[in-house]
Amino acid sequence: MKTVENFNFAGKKAVVRVDFNVPLDENFNIRDYNRINAALPTIKKILADGGAVVLMSHLGRPKDGPEDRFSLKHIVKALEEKLGTSVAFANDCVGEEASEKAAALKGGEVLLLENLRFHKEEKKGDEDFAKKLASLGDVWVMDAFGTAHRAHASTAVIGKFVPEKVAGFVLAREVENAQKVLKNGERPLTAIMGGAKISDKILIIENLLDSVDNLIVGGGMTYTFIKAMGGSIGNSLCEDDRLDIAKALIEKAKAKGVNLMLPTDDAVADAFSNDADIKVTKAGETPEGYMGLDIGPETQEAYAKVISESKTILWNGPMGVFEMSNFAAGTIGVAKAVVAATENGGFSLIGGGDSAAAVNTLGFGDKVSYVSTGGGALLEFMEGKVLPGIAALEA
Repeated sequence: MKTVENFNFAGKKAVVRVDFNVPLDENFNIRDYNRINAALPTIKKILADGGAVVLMSHLGRPKDGPEDRFSLKHIVKALEEKLGTSVAFANDCVGEEASEKAAALKGGEVLLLENLRFHKEEKKGDEDFAKKLASLGDVWVMDAFGTAHRAHASTAVIGKFVPEKVAGFVLAREVENAQKVLKNGERPLTAIMGGAKISDKILIIENLLDSVDNLIVGGGMTYTFIKAMGGSIGNSLCEDDRLDIAKALIEKAKAKGVNLMLPTDDAVADAFSNDADIKVTKAGETPEGYMGLDIGPETQEAYAKVISESKTILWNGPMGVFEMSNFAAGTIGVAKAVVAATENGGFSLIGGGDSAAAVNTLGFGDKVSYVSTGGGALLEFMEGKVLPGIAALEA
């Protein structure tokens, strides 16, 4: 896969698919700059070469055409400050204004297009729409790993209509780090899987069982495993239609010699509330009327020991309802153990979505090896699926 690193953009106009889907507050201030910061090296490399940059992205989930709250005009000022240069803005991503502004761009200049998803053709992967986007430049740079698992016009289909295409630094780094875990991980290799539902993680767990030494399970999905083994889970989250799958995964782990770790104790509560009555119980002994909302102290200690001794770590999903302070201990404990392992020379990859939010909220983002910008995309890559946004670069 060719990357921006070994491509000279002098005299070129690059149409760059970035992921500027950032959270905004009620006054349209950016609440988290991670995705913008991640895209800066690619943009700066193109500009330093003497190339011009046409940036395209989506923001939020607009339903029927343009909505002011999802307009990318709200991030122009912040982008200018980050890049240290002025950024022109086009009120649409296709059409006369976008074409004219793109055509007028000179080397070293930047144009940001309006939200791609104001057009339904973007998500449909419409070829005519993709062709219009391609016409705005000479080179397509795909740098939005977070949407690489979608066959949208700007993330995959555009590849058919550009003379040259390369991966940006974000995409290249995401693939490299995922491969480091899947194929080149130093042992012991530990995967930590959290989150609410086992159904969301079945494929990745199955795939990881072929390569990990330890598989640590936390979050709501643990109760499907515990019930499958005959334990009592009270009102805890459970996917009853996945009990057989949970049993099969336990058996598969045994057959492959993988140390599958499930909680031995839980923090349980009589309501989904930070002010609920909280108890610590043995796993599989949750009283009626109570629900498991975090791993218990004994489990935290056992998990931390295995994690801190690991040389390669993949973490996707929190251990409990970490947004509530009384159920954040498990996630904080895992985060500290991952940081300790990283400081001891280990490699740690944090999956996107809730895991990235947890690590960054807890202030550990710069103390791990890499925090992925893609939630669903990273999961699908780890499942062994071919991502359309990557396949389009290699076609």
